Amino acid sequence: MAATPLARAERFIWLTARVLEQRRFAYHFLGAGADPVEAALSAYLNEDGGYGHALEPDLRGPVSQPLHTAHALHVLDSIGRCGGLRAERMCRYLTGVATKDGALPVVHPSQRGYPAAPYVPVADEPRSELLATGPVVGLLHRNQVWHAWLFRATDFCWAAVDALGASRPHPSQPYEIQAAVAFLDHAPDGSRAEAAADRLGRLVREQRLVVLDPARADTGAALAGDVPDERPYPYDYARVPGSLARRWFTDEEMERSLDRLAGRQRPDGGWPARRGSWAPGSTLEERPIATIEALRTLRAHGRPLR
Repeated sequence: MAATPLARAERFIWLTARVLEQRRFAYHFLGAGADPVEAALSAYLNEDGGYGHALEPDLRGPVSQPLHTAHALHVLDSIGRCGGLRAERMCRYLTGVATKDGALPVVHPSQRGYPAAPYVPVADEPRSELLATGPVVGLLHRNQVWHAWLFRATDFCWAAVDALGASRPHPSQPYEIQAAVAFLDHAPDGSRAEAAADRLGRLVREQRLVVLDPARADTGAALAGDVPDERPYPYDYARVPGSLARRWFTDEEMERSLDRLAGRQRPDGGWPARRGSWAPGSTLEERPIATIEALRTLRAHGRPLR
């Protein structure tokens, strides 16, 4: 009997993954506990309350960064440990690195001097970005975390979402739309979030920011920094069926995209990195992360893994 997708992925994880991804895989798919995941994640925690040490593989070096901290928040949320002192400590760090309008930059200037992917340049005075702020604010609201920083950051996210497609002469980047969805799915004003999501869904289809037919993948918009043939698919926007973005796509469109995601599993059992290769270590570390997220997405949408 041929090995199942999950069994193939498991072998890939044991062969290639960092301890954190090994622990995450065991938690999500093998019935292991949350404590080992949190223990592995703590190795990336710095004294300032942020996370560093290449937790997000595109940024190397020890310093805390918003992207690393967002990654940590995602991990903690996935194991039900996003609250209490953990969240308070994170919010203190986020307050310290926030821009003047209370939002987050993609990369804080402290990254200078350490290696980083070419598509995440380091600026001395970085601007606020929905890309960095939206997923963090969304997860904090999802976990009912309240902190003074969150109020200004939430206001920024609303303004940034409202501006998508409205005040720019060029099409919005798919990554920005994905960050907007991450915020809107858990935003405190549900009616406003639904209205904003409906507008973004029309924008995504009108600007062809998604591939609706995998047989015609060249019709979608490229994600900045990705390999040339990589395009966003419906599952990139709607990672779970309950996402507001799920309404943007028909059942047939969603199923075709999930077929495509399932078919992306490589002979070695892992999924490919979603971003272009710029350093051997980053690509090696990214693939187990991509594999876990692909499996979680497929399972969330009811696809069998065993």
